[in-house]
Amino acid sequence: MIVQDVINHLEALAPLAYAEDFDNVGLLVGDKNTKLTGVLVTLDTLEAVVDEAIEANCNLIISFHPIIFKGLKKITGKNYVERTVLKAIKNDIAIYAIHTALDNSIQGVNYMICNQLQLKNKRILIPQNETIKKLTTYVPKNEANALREALFNAGAGAIGNYTNCSFNVDGVGTFNGNENSNPTIGEAGKNHSEAETKITITFEKHLENKILNTLLKTHSYEEVAYEIITIENKNQNIGMGMIGEFSEALTENDFLNHIKLKMNTPFVRHSSFLNKKIKKVAVLGGSGSFAIGTAQAAGADAFITADLKYHDFFMAENRILLADIGHYESEQYTKNLLVAYLTKKITNFAIILSKTNTNPVKYF
Repeated sequence: MIVQDVINHLEALAPLAYAEDFDNVGLLVGDKNTKLTGVLVTLDTLEAVVDEAIEANCNLIISFHPIIFKGLKKITGKNYVERTVLKAIKNDIAIYAIHTALDNSIQGVNYMICNQLQLKNKRILIPQNETIKKLTTYVPKNEANALREALFNAGAGAIGNYTNCSFNVDGVGTFNGNENSNPTIGEAGKNHSEAETKITITFEKHLENKILNTLLKTHSYEEVAYEIITIENKNQNIGMGMIGEFSEALTENDFLNHIKLKMNTPFVRHSSFLNKKIKKVAVLGGSGSFAIGTAQAAGADAFITADLKYHDFFMAENRILLADIGHYESEQYTKNLLVAYLTKKITNFAIILSKTNTNPVKYF
């Protein structure tokens, strides 16, 4: 097994195409073709984590946060980032970061928070835009079923709970934009026209290369007429944050105590009590102040996130209870998620959960 084999599993869970533009995800250090000796999963990659990987004979670290975020112009060991990267390189240890790709996964960071809090009826809080694409192509009628099945097998036609969805429009199609052209098969001089079927099919954007390769491989024309466009529909299975409900409403005091217990945090910073029960709860792991308005609009009684500033709490507007549980605390179970997922996918290889506490914030 090589590093790329593990990456393939990770990108099936959280395709990098859905990471935020500002992020730095994927293989940050190392060679994807390196033979694996072991895998260590952590929230952050620090020098102590690299030491742990060395001791456990792991040459791949899967990290939620990227150790390289801003550009590195020099690697001289002057700060913790450079020292960590240097140590990983010296010991032939690869580092892969998943970060906002997993934030935007329906089975990612916020899914874990909801599960810890025992929330039901979960759904994405902020569905991501421009994640669905549409392919339109023309094919001879007698080849339509074969092409459609090939595209389905490549992942097209599956959005959310819908699978194998496509549309056919029979009739004489166009080829290379010329309404009077005759589609050609084979060499020049062996042309013949055929009645065509127009196939329109949707797919998630991370599959574009696979869909296009399947189209070109399966289609009988030497040159294939097709169009791919991005459609505006929001993908309800990809996006930031989640919202769910308790089976029974809690008082505000019970709600905050429930958070402290289930999220293993000693303190919760919160906005003013509203003197009402808490049933519908929005969550967003990490820094989530940008989603306060969205949580309110979704009808959440409370919003759990981290890194709220002084003035962010005023945004509660006496309509929602804001709870800041700490950045590390909100994402701490992410590494457990990755270990459980990879252990199911790779049954004959040890996936190790890092024991290093990487939380830089201490409480007195």
